[in-house]
Amino acid sequence: MNWQLVLIQVFNGLVNGAFYALLSLGLAVIFGMLGIVNFAHGALYMLGAFIAYAIGERFGIGFWPALIVAPIAVGIIGVVLERLLLRRLYDVPAAYNLLLTFGLTLLIQDGVRVIYGISGQPYAGPAQLGGATNLGFTYFPTYRLFVIGVSILLCGTTWFIIERTRVGAVVRACTENPTVTRAFGIDVSLWVTAVFGFGALLAGIAGVMAAPIYSVDPLMGADLIVTTFAVVVIGGLGSILGSVMTGFMVGVLVAIGSAVYPPIANTLIFILMALVLLLRPSGLFGLAEAR
Repeated sequence: MNWQLVLIQVFNGLVNGAFYALLSLGLAVIFGMLGIVNFAHGALYMLGAFIAYAIGERFGIGFWPALIVAPIAVGIIGVVLERLLLRRLYDVPAAYNLLLTFGLTLLIQDGVRVIYGISGQPYAGPAQLGGATNLGFTYFPTYRLFVIGVSILLCGTTWFIIERTRVGAVVRACTENPTVTRAFGIDVSLWVTAVFGFGALLAGIAGVMAAPIYSVDPLMGADLIVTTFAVVVIGGLGSILGSVMTGFMVGVLVAIGSAVYPPIANTLIFILMALVLLLRPSGLFGLAEAR
């Protein structure tokens, strides 16, 4: 395999890694704050794509407005789910939260399948990002470069907010010692809801950006969420930096692996996860606060 093919596979892997990073970032933020393994995250990703598709079909709303409207709608759905359902299970074993979010996944998927059927729907990307860009060694689709750039920007901004701003300090305080945080007059429950909604919003953004590449399918989240969980485990539960870096790393590794030996591509990430768990159970970037 020559170096040009390697570089092409690296960029293909970065595209997949962009979605792994965004989804695992949302999972890491939610887990770090609430200690909840949100299995419905893949369904929220799928909803982002379908809301963009639906408002385009019904109202003629294009990609750019949909990239704002659909994630906000998914974020609101996340807030409603947290307020009405998940909040009732915070004081019970984590298995109950997992079962609830798994049930929500099936409910959301079947609801979309009833409305739109089981076949995938094409979704047009923005005309401004059509065509390909010359990278020197090959021409690469401009829209996919946009996806990589937006993912890096969002992940970097989220890390900066959590680690370097007062908002992030409040979020970390709510996570580490909610009792003391309440004593300072901070409404912890409100911040919990906001964090869950933000995690859902990230999933919605990923879904909208994925729609022009992978088409819109009721099971698109189910196909991706298992790999995303593996990324979170490899990076370290609750680690924002670990989730982002591992997402891109896994995307590149799987892309190169599929070119070198295609039969192992789908299992390569799980082999990596098993090795990491054996050698470093806390993950590559495991944090002390991960619960």
